Amino acid sequence: MIVPIVLLIVAVAALVWVFLSARGHASAVSQISELQGRTRRVDVAAFRNLTDPDETHFLRQRLTSAEFRKTQRERLRAAVDYITCVSDNAAVLLRLGEAARLSEDPRVAQAGEQLVNTALRVRIYAVLARTKLYAGILVPSMFLSAGRVSESYENLMGMVGRLGRLQNQRQATRLSAIL
Repeated sequence: MIVPIVLLIVAVAALVWVFLSARGHASAVSQISELQGRTRRVDVAAFRNLTDPDETHFLRQRLTSAEFRKTQRERLRAAVDYITCVSDNAAVLLRLGEAARLSEDPRVAQAGEQLVNTALRVRIYAVLARTKLYAGILVPSMFLSAGRVSESYENLMGMVGRLGRLQNQRQATRLSAIL
């Protein structure tokens, strides 16, 4: 009887942890202009190179086993740093999307909703990818994939651009009505 209760508690704790990890703890952001200084630049091409199976295969063929393990661990640590930046940026963009969802303009509200959903997805992918990368650091010969983090992050950046255009268009319309 005790084992099922312990398993239930562990499962609930894991779900709470995943939810909190996905939601993040970023400060409130309501406009694109407020993003500067709250996000960090992510070189998606460099991240893809670090997690590219072909590059890993190439290194495995060219390096000794000891050199490969050392190099692969360094590459995976760098990939974890990229994932951390992606996850932190997605948390900030999640807050931006939440603010945009409250807009009176239905197009801005819809763009905000899409931004929230994609940012949550990126955060979840980041948690899973980080777990895989840490496993790869422990066992460098293990084949791993960072999943869909880079594609989802690029999609998220496109949504931020769309939201920015919609918000600026709305502000320009308001200004033209006043002037």
